[in-house]
Formats: sequence, structure tokens, C-alpha cells
Amino acid sequence: MSAPAVSLREITAETVRAICELEPQEAQSGFVAPNAVSIAQAYFNRAAVFRAVYADEEPVGFIMWRPGDDGASCFLWRFMIDARHQGKGYGREAIALWLSSLEPQGYGLARTSYVPGDRGPHGFYLAQGFKDTGETRANGERLMELTL
Repeated sequence: MSAPAVSLREITAETVRAICELEPQEAQSGFVAPNAVSIAQAYFNRAAVFRAVYADEEPVGFIMWRPGDDGASCFLWRFMIDARHQGKGYGREAIALWLSSLEPQGYGLARTSYVPGDRGPHGFYLAQGFKDTGETRANGERLMELTL
């Protein structure tokens, strides 16, 4: 049996409730905002793009990004895979899909930030090729980037 196909899909009126019900593991909840909050924030930041992560026909996560102020980079603003679907490779596939979409749009750099701490996403992002920049934002988040 082949692995489920991972895709990034627009969230619709029919799917928004299911996406908002997805949650990370309880120990990870301090590292990412709830999907409903992210979707609401995206509506007030017109540059933001958000998608549901699907494995075949099942919603398994959420991703949101926005262009950087420099026009050459793209910032991964939010990313989560539901607790029930972690460890299956869906996160790795979703990030790969997102990254592969950036260069054709003219971006040369992908950036993200993370909250440091146990069970946080730092190791995951390192495994996807992101590197620490050494910069820390005013809110304590640390910055990472990946040259495309």
C-alpha cells in the first residue's frame, strides 16, 4: 500500500471547522497558535497565504506564510500537524511542497521563527534544511532560514 499523497489545499466554508479542530500534542501547544487564531490573523494581513495540509482526503495540518518585506524572502508564519498524524512524514512532505512552490514565485530565501523549548519545532526545521541565523526577535522567537 502506498503512502498517502500529501497536498496543500485552500480552506473553504465546508472545511474550516475540521481545520480549526486540528491540534498539536498538548506539550506542543505553547509553540503554535490555534488554527482558528491563525486564520483570523490572515484575514487582517492580506499578504498572508494559508492552506490545510491533507493526506489523501483527510485534513492533517495547517500552514501559513507571507512574503518578506524585502520581496526576496518568504516567511513561514505558522505550521502544525495534528497530534494524531505526527510521525508519519506529513510535516516533512508539506514543508517540501511549500518550499518547492517558492522559487518559481521568485523567492530565494525561506525564513521562519520558533519558540525555544523542549518539544518545540527547532529540530524539525533543522532536519528540513533550515539553519539558525543567530537572531532573536523581541518576542523571544529565534530566526531560521533556508536558501532556495
